[in-house]
Amino acid sequence: MTATILPETLPEIIYPENDGKPMSENTKQFQLIVKIQGGLDALFKDNENVFVAGDLLWYPVEGDRIEDQ
Repeated sequence: MTATILPETLPEIIYPENDGKPMSENTKQFQLIVKIQGGLDALFKDNENVFVAGDLLWYPVEGDRIEDQ
């Protein structure tokens, strides 16, 4: 008789593409999003391993999802 040990399965992490909420609620917030995106783009302009984009949900820590509060 042969015993088979199955690898531990971790629960699937789902990263939603949309939380149904606008990225900004007013012009000031939008301007800040654009300014941050532009600054990061300039900071990493010479690094081909970095892609900077706006209007995306961002997960700073793998597995740390944004939850509705």
